[in-house]
Amino acid sequence: MKKLLPLIICAAIIATSAVAQDQKQNPQSPAPSQQPAVAQKDAKAAPDQKAATMQDRAAWEKKFKEDLKLTDDQSQKFDALSKEYADKFDAISKDATLTPEAQKEKKMTLKKEKEGKLMEILTPEQQAKYKEMKESMEKKPDVKQ
Repeated sequence: MKKLLPLIICAAIIATSAVAQDQKQNPQSPAPSQQPAVAQKDAKAAPDQKAATMQDRAAWEKKFKEDLKLTDDQSQKFDALSKEYADKFDAISKDATLTPEAQKEKKMTLKKEKEGKLMEILTPEQQAKYKEMKESMEKKPDVKQ
């Protein structure tokens, strides 16, 4: 009897952790009783997520301008370029006729196009610094879940 109680407790802990890990790996498929709550959370999270993305974009642009020491003229051109391509990216994201793969392809094409125009704005020294910044960003592990 004394050995049975610790065995039951141990089994309960193992079962609980296994279920928790399974739920963490498959967040897209919540239990049926939780689906309405998840839908409500998603509806509320979408504006918050967009605001967070806008803040991230603004923070990146500020860091970009400071690190590359853009002149006022370069800064204005960069802002115009960013606005132009942000609108194009949003239009692609909202286009319901495109598959996710097609959206990704179009966005990658736009990204390369934008980068080409950006290189025209930057001096050779700034271009080298930009490439370093880009490489360091690509090396960082993605923390998003």
